[in-house]
Amino acid sequence: MKNTVITFKESKTKNQKLSMLTAYDYSTAKLIDEAGVNSILVGDSLGMVCLGYPDTLSVTMEDMIHHSKAVRRGVKNALLITDMPFMSYQTSVYDAVCNAGRLVKEGCADAVKLEGGIEIVEQIKAITTASIPVCGHIGLTPQSVHAFGGYKVQGKDEANAKRLVNEAKALESAGAFAIVLECVPETLATYITSQISIPTIGIGAGRGCDGQVLVYQDMLGLFSDISPKFAKLYNDLGTQMRTAFSQYASDVASGAFPEESHTFKMDDSIIERLY
Repeated sequence: MKNTVITFKESKTKNQKLSMLTAYDYSTAKLIDEAGVNSILVGDSLGMVCLGYPDTLSVTMEDMIHHSKAVRRGVKNALLITDMPFMSYQTSVYDAVCNAGRLVKEGCADAVKLEGGIEIVEQIKAITTASIPVCGHIGLTPQSVHAFGGYKVQGKDEANAKRLVNEAKALESAGAFAIVLECVPETLATYITSQISIPTIGIGAGRGCDGQVLVYQDMLGLFSDISPKFAKLYNDLGTQMRTAFSQYASDVASGAFPEESHTFKMDDSIIERLY
């Protein structure tokens, strides 16, 4: 069944948990979609896991459009959400609407995701008025890593817990159809989930959210630069890939690859006439 912003909202009332994974290319997106995952996020995390940046801040609109288009070609049923990169929406409401439009028109996204709370309410209102669905993102927002002084759990004290609750309600009122809660204490995330009518998607936010999202490289052991506490390792494909790559290099060096079965034949008389 095709996942849409409407089915997302309905899932909360039906108490059906939502699954979301990142993808950045056609082949991976096709596999995730065929597995029945509800949503695919083209995250600006591609800056770190695909492009080798130390954070997400260097990712451009062109990067996001390029990867979003590739993912779109592999998706049939999942809801495709694409991140708005750093400084594509913070500068003005006008810029936010224009860049959100580009992600839908050029990047073929079903919806866009913005990081932030009260300060981006006007952008969300304007984007949704332009008929572009918006997913919010509060808690640890990686684009604010310098302001936070690092990747830290958010909302652990009373003042910041109240701030996150108010931000969630503000994003809902602004028209967001869902909100990602990142690195928030489980009890707080559960409380926020109970206070709003739209789904919450947790990443490091515990079991009380309406759904979960992971960076697929984290769940498959493909990215070793950072090992988040909240990421469950479902399969250590990184180790398997390194072993396979090493075996390939060894086989090429020794002449064990290619074997006869990997070659193509022709009439030997043709070769004889070439001399």
